[in-house]
Amino acid sequence: MPTESTIDLDSFSLCASTGDLTEEPDAREHADLVEFRMDLAADPLDALATYDGDLPLLVTNRPRWEGGETAPYGRLDALAEAVEHDAVAAVDVELATLRGRPAGTNDIDARGLVEHARDHGVVVVASVHDFDGTPAPATLDLLLRAAAVAGDAGKLAVTARTKGEALALLAATHRATTRGDRVAAMAMGEHGSHTRAVAPVYGSRLGYAPVDAADATAPGQYDLATLRRLVDDLS
Repeated sequence: MPTESTIDLDSFSLCASTGDLTEEPDAREHADLVEFRMDLAADPLDALATYDGDLPLLVTNRPRWEGGETAPYGRLDALAEAVEHDAVAAVDVELATLRGRPAGTNDIDARGLVEHARDHGVVVVASVHDFDGTPAPATLDLLLRAAAVAGDAGKLAVTARTKGEALALLAATHRATTRGDRVAAMAMGEHGSHTRAVAPVYGSRLGYAPVDAADATAPGQYDLATLRRLVDDLS
């Protein structure tokens, strides 16, 4: 494996999302990188220490208040340690965390984590998740812009309750890309599942899928092989 892993945010990358790094060999055929959900792993730092896979990693340690499983104490410290691993190419940090939402007891704060990541050549994905619905178009624009400015790329995942809301998310993705922002966007839920395949057409830089659909980490995810095929067919 190369001594330093990288991710190209100027093109689309498909992430195999998992809390189990032993799934990496099964992801190689279809994924460009692995999103390692540290919050879903029993001993995430130990798993990182022994990781010898081929795919670079995007590390995520999602708090409970944004759909994850990690308690706040030490969450940012674990991410700071994670970005020191050569296999780690990107780190996900919630926009709310970067805006100052209390993060529990940590030796490092959000801004320090961003600086630490960049010192190690790791790009920062600033993320927003709305599990209740899809904001109005103007708010979608503001969230994508804020996330893109806060990180090296901004990620926005909303919940589409109608096809119209899914369309609004795609339109906002196109507007963000036209502005020159690097964003990743997707709509969760039954009405939004197709956006995972279609959003890259409008400039979304990242997609997420489980190796096995039964292990989905968000509502409406396709399995990895299916999403790879759909994205490639539409590109």
